[in-house]
Amino acid sequence: MAGDEELDGRIRAVLADEDGFSEKRMFGGVCYMIDGNMCVGSWKGSLIVRLSRAHHERTLAEPHTRPFDVTGRVMTGWALVEAPGFVSDEDLTDWVYRAVDYVRSLLPK
Repeated sequence: MAGDEELDGRIRAVLADEDGFSEKRMFGGVCYMIDGNMCVGSWKGSLIVRLSRAHHERTLAEPHTRPFDVTGRVMTGWALVEAPGFVSDEDLTDWVYRAVDYVRSLLPK
């Protein structure tokens, strides 16, 4: 999708200098990884973010978020952020680094 290509470029620009950064196609989009752990991704114009499972409900209470359920099952600790939630580069960077901070707390794969 055209929207995903633009979003992918924006995500790459944010993560380009991160140690351990890589990317892989999955879920019909692109998944961006840090040290082998899934971190953020793009899917049908939305941003996928990985955050603490303990804060799942709090994350879903934020504007423009909904459960990540593209496989038919809600994945706790993951959220979809719809496009209005990351219009500005500042908002996108905030979401991406919230996910990076969480993923950096995990053991590298």
